[in-house]
Amino acid sequence: MATWVPWTVLGVSAFCLLVAAELAREVLKTDPGTERMREISREIQLGAVRFLVEEYRIVLIFIAALAVLIGLSLFRGWMVMLCYFIGAGFTMGAGYVGLAITTRANSRTSEQACLDNMGLALKIAYRGGLVMGLAVAGGTLLGIAVCYLIFNVALGFWDSSTIILGFALGSASVGLFTRVGGGIFTKGADVGADLAGKIEEGIPEDDPRNPAVIADNVGDNVGDVAGMGADISASFAAATLAPIAIASGGVIFQKFAAKGMLLPLAIGAAGILCSIAGTFFVAFSTGKKPESSLRLAILGAAVLTTVASFFITWGILGWKNIGMFTAIVVGIVAGLGIGATSEYFTSGSFSPVKRIARASETGAGTTVIRGLSEGMTSTIISVILIGAAVGIAYYTGNRIFLGGGIYAVSLLGIGVLSSAGMIISVDAFGSVSDNAGGIAEMADLSEEVRERTDLLDSAGNTMAAISKGFSIGAATLAAIALFTAYAQAAGIVTINLINNKTIVGLLLGVMAPLAFSAHTMRAVERAAAAVVEEVRRQFREIAGLREGKPDVKPDYSTAVKMTARTAIDQMIIPAVLAILVPLLIGIILGKQTLAGFIAGAIAAGFATAVWMVNSGEAWDNAKKYIEAGNLGGKGTPVHAAAVVGDTVGDPLKDTAGPSMNVLIILMTVVALLFVPLFAA
Repeated sequence: MATWVPWTVLGVSAFCLLVAAELAREVLKTDPGTERMREISREIQLGAVRFLVEEYRIVLIFIAALAVLIGLSLFRGWMVMLCYFIGAGFTMGAGYVGLAITTRANSRTSEQACLDNMGLALKIAYRGGLVMGLAVAGGTLLGIAVCYLIFNVALGFWDSSTIILGFALGSASVGLFTRVGGGIFTKGADVGADLAGKIEEGIPEDDPRNPAVIADNVGDNVGDVAGMGADISASFAAATLAPIAIASGGVIFQKFAAKGMLLPLAIGAAGILCSIAGTFFVAFSTGKKPESSLRLAILGAAVLTTVASFFITWGILGWKNIGMFTAIVVGIVAGLGIGATSEYFTSGSFSPVKRIARASETGAGTTVIRGLSEGMTSTIISVILIGAAVGIAYYTGNRIFLGGGIYAVSLLGIGVLSSAGMIISVDAFGSVSDNAGGIAEMADLSEEVRERTDLLDSAGNTMAAISKGFSIGAATLAAIALFTAYAQAAGIVTINLINNKTIVGLLLGVMAPLAFSAHTMRAVERAAAAVVEEVRRQFREIAGLREGKPDVKPDYSTAVKMTARTAIDQMIIPAVLAILVPLLIGIILGKQTLAGFIAGAIAAGFATAVWMVNSGEAWDNAKKYIEAGNLGGKGTPVHAAAVVGDTVGDPLKDTAGPSMNVLIILMTVVALLFVPLFAA
């Protein structure tokens, strides 16, 4: 078993990538639309690729510097460094591949909407997102399997789990840069385009006269495709490697030997196959009610993964340890529950968003107040779900054998992330649909076409809310698993909350997500301000642009370059601090203070991310609810107040909030990997 399981995982991962390649081929062979549609799509492609290449250039410098630190400070550092490079490389490659497909699927989706073929439009948009999802899930698990086979199976190192943790560090390092940089870009462009276009000039969203409209559509891809993919990749790697690290020593290894390390690999592979099978739940025949179809696909993949996990746990750990399966199920249920909570608090079909919309009747101030209130309220259910999941898993594991609770808790993350491919797919689907609507507007297609793309875009917004809630819960459970592994590696049996070192660490940990969010919010404000000034300049200096003369076009590339430059400059400081702060705390103040710091950062980061994302999504959908004709509709003071709320919420839901996921993962991985430096 010690040999055939990782080889099977390797085969499943390779199969997943082959499926992604075939889906990409099927998407690319469809009609990309008229020359104007192709031209717009190419502008989006070029802008996204240029940004990603420039971003990766900075990431490579950071990776090289951190690799030197790893090589000089850790035992067998060159081996950890190799896994670090593999993790970073697979994450960067998956981001590029996914981005290349989604930026080509957009005009193809618009073309099918032109032909009133909504079934095929849904299929193209979904499969465009699915390529990204499978590339991330398959690539991440393939890299982990390769590292496991090299260092555990082939070389047989006793500390192979510590070596392989380098993969998680590489993935999380790229993930933080990509998530923060992409988030700053997408919201800087979005807010700037809205303020200068919709508010100042009074032109529609995605109007081709707006010089920032291409930057806005580029942002949808670099933020919600490449950024989200890297985010989930980091969480997936952490969730898989945390139980491997815990199972490699102590009472868990005495009980399970290598079997405890193989279980998360096998469940990850099963989750990939179940995610592929889940695509058959999507009804492409008519394209009607796409959100219901996509929601069914998520649920179907989760159910299939649950069934598969039961038999895998039984087969690997044996019937007397089948109770460990409970932790996996609880993780899956917690993930679904947090996703459903996010949908309730952010969908225009439910009361919270309608209450925010009604608050807009008395002005922008009450809109913002109500949105904050609803977002903060949503944390209650999410925190209870996470707390219950950890409590049930720990209790169940210790019932099986004393000390088994820590391993059961570590399985929560792999449970919720076993369907990582599906989570990313539905989120990337939203970006393709949003771009398709933008292309329809910029190409001056009929109102009927825009209504069809809006149907897909609405489903994409719903799926984005679910997937963001899912990803926040997944990252938190993965970080908790890494934290338990850190406590075991550092020899910390209990954390004394009245110890002065722990209190100092706890307070610093609570502060870290807020300080990080403050920087990213300021970065969005700076990027948006630069975009507004550029849009104003072009409307002022380009004769005939405001009037929309046929032979006059804005300079789209300047707005893209300006936004990219700001995003890349502003992403460096938070990424460096995420590495340095836990290192310095551990070295200077010790392992107990670092334990308090990580605990505080996980708790504060989770709650902060939930209220930020849910408030932002709720403001966005309150605006859309009014634009649908409710409470007076577009052009009214109520609508203007809702637009202000949406503007406030944009950097919360797409920059600061989602960045918490990778932040807590990266800081916890650093603590675990470098524990020999401060464990004494």
